[in-house]
Amino acid sequence: MDKQRTNYAQARQNLIEYLSRYSHIKDPGLDSVWFIQSSITVDALDAEIRSRLGGHDRLIVTKLESGQHQGWLDPATWAWINPKL
Repeated sequence: MDKQRTNYAQARQNLIEYLSRYSHIKDPGLDSVWFIQSSITVDALDAEIRSRLGGHDRLIVTKLESGQHQGWLDPATWAWINPKL
């Protein structure tokens, strides 16, 4: 989220409250990354989140698939992700 935004603190809090409605986990090493479980499409989730962002904010929404992911995350994050695939 763009920290130069005039209402950054409130906009960030609103986004966090919105994202928190989904089953999710945050890796302690990735400050602004959320792993969200949702039954809606990536396009629909992208549109919902994007409607809450400013023009200079950036976002990527992707679907993780079993056997098609790799990375270095906190073990608790993997423990949350893997059973959901």
